[in-house]
Amino acid sequence: MPILSWLFDLPAQILSLLTICRQIVQQWTKPEHIATGFVADLPRNRTDLILENALLRQQLMILRRQVKRPHLSNRDRLMLILFSRLTRFWKQTLLIVQPDTLLGWHREMFRLFWWLKSRPSSRLPKIPPETIHLIQQMARDNRLWGELLKLGFHLTKWTILKYMRSVRKRQPLNQNWLTFIRNHANTVWACDLLQTYDLFFRAIFIFIIIEVGSRRIVHIGITHHPTDFWLAQQLRNATPFGQAPRQLIHDRGSNYGETFAHAAATSGITLLKTPYRAPKANANYERFMGKLAAGMS
Repeated sequence: MPILSWLFDLPAQILSLLTICRQIVQQWTKPEHIATGFVADLPRNRTDLILENALLRQQLMILRRQVKRPHLSNRDRLMLILFSRLTRFWKQTLLIVQPDTLLGWHREMFRLFWWLKSRPSSRLPKIPPETIHLIQQMARDNRLWGELLKLGFHLTKWTILKYMRSVRKRQPLNQNWLTFIRNHANTVWACDLLQTYDLFFRAIFIFIIIEVGSRRIVHIGITHHPTDFWLAQQLRNATPFGQAPRQLIHDRGSNYGETFAHAAATSGITLLKTPYRAPKANANYERFMGKLAAGMS
C-alpha cells in the first residue's frame, strides 16, 4: 500500500520539482544582470522581444515624466556608451539622457583614456637639476629672458614656462571693465532707448539717462522718431549749468551720430560705446530697463 500511494503521488511530486526548478532558473536569469539577461533572451523569438521592448519603453516613458534627473553611476554611463555603439538607432533608443549627453560621456572617456596612456611613468623631471636651476636663475635675473638654445639646450616652450613660474612673480593684471565701473560709478552715466507702443499701436521710444552709481534717473524723453539731433538735444537738456558726468555709456545704435558726439564733447563727456552683442558691458542699465519693461507690461 505505501508503494501504491507513492506511485499515485509521483506526478504531483514531479510537477512540484519542475516548479521549483523553473523558479530557480527564473531567479538566475533575472534582467538585473546584463549577461544572464542576454543568455536568457537567446532562445526567445523576435516577436516576444519586440513586445517586451515596447513594454519596457512604455515604463521608461512613465518614469521619465516623474523622475527629472536620474542618478547614473560610472558603470551605467560606460554600459550606455558601449551598447550605443552596437546599434544604429541609439538616438531613438535613449530615453533618460539626451544624445549630446552621451556624446559628452564618450569624449570624457577618450580624454581619460589618453590621459592615462600619456601619463609619465615617473614623476621625476626628465631634465637634469642643473638645467632647472639655470632656467630659474635666468628667469630671476633677466626679465627679458635669454635663449637657452644658444647654450645648447633644446627644450620646449612649455617646459621652460613650467619652471619659470616658481621664481617669477605674477604681474598685476590691467584694470578690467568691472573694476572701472566700480571705481568710477558715481561719475558715469548710461543711456539707452526703450521701445513701446501707444493706444494706436504706433512705436514710441523712451530715452532714459541714469547714474550708474546710484541708479538715479537723470533725464527722460519720449518721441516717435529718435533721430541723432533729438538725442543730442536730450543730452543738452540733461546737462544744464555744466552738470555733466565724465563718461557716458551707450550702445552702437545708428541713432547716436555726429551731432550727439559733438554735444557730448561740448559738455566734456567721454562717450563709451559697448561692444557688439555685449549687454553685460552696460549691465546696470540693462537691469534697470528690464525692470521698467516688466512694470509697464
